[in-house]
Amino acid sequence: MNTRLLTMLCALLLSLTLVNCSNQDESGIESRSARDTIPLTIKEIDSRINKVLDSQTLYNWKRSDDHMIWSAGYHGNFLFTIGFGNSAADFDRSKFPQHMQLQNQLLLKISEMEQRPIADILVQSENYLCQIDVIIKKESTVAALRRMAGIRYIEPADYSFTGLMAQNRSTLSSSSSSGCGYTTAILPIADYSVTAPNAKVPWSFTSVQIPQAWNLSSGSGITVGVIDTGVSSEQSLLGSSFADGYSSNRSISKFGFYVDSIWPWSTTTDGSSDLCGHGTSMVSTISAPRNDNAMPTGVAYNCNIISCRAASNVLLDGYHEQNGVKNAFTYLANMASVRIISMSMGHIITVSKIEDAVKYAYSKNKLIFCAAGTSTSYTNFVGVIFPASMTETVAVTGVKEGIYQACSDCHSGSKVEFTTPMERSVSDNHVPVNSYYNNASDYIGGSSVATATVAGIATLVWARYPTWTRAQVLTRMRSSGNFYPVKHTQFGYGNINANLAVQ
Repeated sequence: MNTRLLTMLCALLLSLTLVNCSNQDESGIESRSARDTIPLTIKEIDSRINKVLDSQTLYNWKRSDDHMIWSAGYHGNFLFTIGFGNSAADFDRSKFPQHMQLQNQLLLKISEMEQRPIADILVQSENYLCQIDVIIKKESTVAALRRMAGIRYIEPADYSFTGLMAQNRSTLSSSSSSGCGYTTAILPIADYSVTAPNAKVPWSFTSVQIPQAWNLSSGSGITVGVIDTGVSSEQSLLGSSFADGYSSNRSISKFGFYVDSIWPWSTTTDGSSDLCGHGTSMVSTISAPRNDNAMPTGVAYNCNIISCRAASNVLLDGYHEQNGVKNAFTYLANMASVRIISMSMGHIITVSKIEDAVKYAYSKNKLIFCAAGTSTSYTNFVGVIFPASMTETVAVTGVKEGIYQACSDCHSGSKVEFTTPMERSVSDNHVPVNSYYNNASDYIGGSSVATATVAGIATLVWARYPTWTRAQVLTRMRSSGNFYPVKHTQFGYGNINANLAVQ
């Protein structure tokens, strides 16, 4: 080989080496320009999420890098939620006069970067909150938006995390991992007492003196909004017989916000009826009628209920469940009659569109109770789940009878505000409630029922003092807790003495 040819080959080899090095960063990882069209796999995304969750910390998309967020969007129909505004406080359109101007500017910018018309980009514009759902296909667009002024967050809106987690972490059945169930149970006499006119009082109510509180309050005149899986159409005690016996002159309303579809652009809900069983149990715990049917009564047996079917089960994973919860919160927020909102569902990932909706409801003076977390097939390794983790919500969990030890599947943590007994010390039986079906009872527990129970106690207090503010009700509940005035590191103010709370 002559010297000239050898020199040319060496130059070419050096050039190729330099090009290869230019496509790597200091860590030897490919640069962003080379990765743009190669998303992380679902396994890689879940692995990153798991690493955070294993430290008992909720995952938050805001702390993710651009590639992670875009990759999750890639695996979720390229669907993203964008929260816009000039500050973190700009979540309410009615308090942000420039909302349409900023939204239009944002959509024009996305259209320009994506080189597609706005009609192909915009999926939904939220009516009350400063957020939109959009289709974005380029990682460079996601990266640019995250650095733009006027953007509060951009998150993947339809990434499903639960499937892989359920496979990897447990072999529990799908019903136990979703919170659903349709069983019935015959109640041993040890698990209830009987009160006039012939209603069963669950053992857990007696342990926190709810029957004594009924001498002063039954929840009359207070409306509670329940965000869950709906109410069974086969349970007449939560339907046509809701205002019966000692529970007269009240109402129950049922609404559906959940869209059962794989397509994000679908908008038709599947109605208000519970197809899971969980929501029926929560409404029963709060408000089941006190009548002569020999069935378990609710804590606030004279209150009004607005039931919102927002999801198919308790794990708020996927676009339509998260959207359903968001819509339920804004709906209840705008109902002046609603004072209390109870939600026994959640996620181990912070969902900003729901976070906005919770803040919106809180700004409307709603007292919001959320479950701290009941272990499912993959949540038993984290502390207080979202949205109970928010400062605007009151987190509740369950403990064992007679001792301050979390019930076998209940989460605890510094965010917990209240507890209530959910599990018997001898039999391990949980709380008797009205079943999914007529004339049948069942057992259910966990932080879900604990939350519904405490929401019921708050209803008794507010009915007793209807002119009080949210803060006054919460202060009375805290001062009636076992640990008051020193908050426990895991169990808050502990079990509430309901009788003391309504004095």
